[in-house]
This record gives sequence, structure tokens and C-alpha cells, in this order.
Amino acid sequence: MKRNPLILAIGVLLILIVGLLLFVFQVRKSEVVVVTTFGKPTRDVTEPGPHLKWPWPIESVHRFDQRVQNFEDRLTEGLTQDSFNVLASVFVGWKITDPKAFFPKFAGSSEPIAEAEKVMERMLSNAKLSVIGKHPLFDFLSPSAEANKFVDIEKEILGVMQTGVRGNNYGLEIEFLGIKKLGLPQNVTASVFERMQAERKRLADKSQYEGEAEAQTIRAEADRKAAVVLTDAAAKATEIRGKGEAEAAKSLAVFQQNPELANFIFRLSALEDALKEKSTLIFDQHTPPFDLFSGVSTNLLKAAR
Repeated sequence: MKRNPLILAIGVLLILIVGLLLFVFQVRKSEVVVVTTFGKPTRDVTEPGPHLKWPWPIESVHRFDQRVQNFEDRLTEGLTQDSFNVLASVFVGWKITDPKAFFPKFAGSSEPIAEAEKVMERMLSNAKLSVIGKHPLFDFLSPSAEANKFVDIEKEILGVMQTGVRGNNYGLEIEFLGIKKLGLPQNVTASVFERMQAERKRLADKSQYEGEAEAQTIRAEADRKAAVVLTDAAAKATEIRGKGEAEAAKSLAVFQQNPELANFIFRLSALEDALKEKSTLIFDQHTPPFDLFSGVSTNLLKAAR
């Protein structure tokens, strides 16, 4: 009996599919894979795409998310250097960097990622308490930007965590870390507020003192410049007055030699001032200086020449 070609083709296709499932595995871009041989990790695969393997139970494939994971620890209480209780909660971002080192550390758990975070949370609790204990309370809460060490404290906790995971060869790296919540127990709040008010008053007094000192400097500089200007103006006025007096002395000498000429010039000047603008004048020709219109003596004209 002849076999049906369709059934034969389906059979071959199924064999190919089963063979692919047994000997080929796919790695996605967002994951890393650890391949174990008889339960021991022999290689890791980070390149996405299809890869070959021996079928189970010779080789097994274990997949892990290689994207950045994050978790937040509980709000716990720590003692500062100056014996104040502080409540702090920290968030952490981490990722798997060495799958072959990561797998043996957490392979015994059905949820390796969750188990790794539990280990890191215990490390974080110790690191947080250690760093908080090195700083006084006002390193966390100071109103002055220069005195506030908030960012430095986060960096210190990050450094302790990175040293811990590298020293234990967990095959992961802490990417970032920060304090998410910071609080004070109720019995500490009143004393902290009093200290904050005292600190703000000190800063306000300092600013006021510096402002008054700066204002005094500005006033002194303004007074100095005003004195210089007044001195220069007085010297200039004295110089102008001296020149004017010298010119007046020259004119006086000429007028003393010819009083009639002086009288004539003064009368002309008075007449010029009276006629500067268009006007209609009604005057007595015998009243100085309008008597000039009645005639000019020959001697004055000769002297004027």
C-alpha cells in the first residue's frame, strides 16, 4: 500500500519542529541566558537570536531579564551622629552584568530576581544605617544649600552597595540609588524645628550683617566720589573766576582811561538787552539808555573806533 505523500510531509515537518525545539533556543533582546550542562553553568548567551544546544537533560536553558530592575526598601529608623532618629527609605536600580556568576548564587530559588533583591535589601539596610550614623541631622535637613549633604549621603550609600555586590561576586551591578523618603519620629520633630529656626535666624542675621557692611562700603565710595567731584568743581570755578577777574581788570583799566567810552558801552548793552525780542517801545528820548537815539557825540564815536 502506497503511503499518502501529505501524511509523510506532515510527519517530516513535525520531526523538524521537534528537532528545533530540542536543539535550538531563541534569545530575546531584553534577556540573557545561562546554559547549564548536567546542572552546571557552562556558558552564557547575551546576543539575541537563535542558538544551538543539546537537548535536556544534557543542557538546560535559564533565562533572565537583562533590563534594569528596581526595588524600594522599607522605611526604617537609623541613628545620626548627633543621636537623632531618622526614618529613611531608599530606592535601588540594578541589572545582571555577569549571568554565569549570578546563576549559581540564586539558582536554588524559583524566583532568582526576587531572591537577589532580598539579599540586596539586607545589604542596603546595613549600608544605610552605617552611612546615616556618620552624619549629623543637619547634613540631611539644613536650610543652607552649602551645608546640606543629601546628595553626598546618597553617593556614600551607593558606594557601599557597589563594593558589597562586587566583593560577593553576585554578577550584578547597582546602576543608581537614591533616598526616596526621609522623615522624623514625632518625639524628635519639635527639637528639630527649634534647631532649624535657630539656623535660619543665624543665616538671616548673617545676611543682614553682610548687607549692612556692603551698604556702608557703597556709601563710603559714593561720599568719596562726591568729594572728588566737589573738589574738582571748586577748582574749576576758582579757575573761571580768576580768568573772569583778569579780563575784568583789563576792561577796567581801559574804562578808567576813557570813562565816557565805558558809559557809552554800558548804555549800548542795556539797549541791546531791552530790544532782544520784537517789541513796541514808548520812551522818553532823554531817559538813559534811550537818549542814544537823540544823537551820539562825535567824541564817543571816535573813541569807539
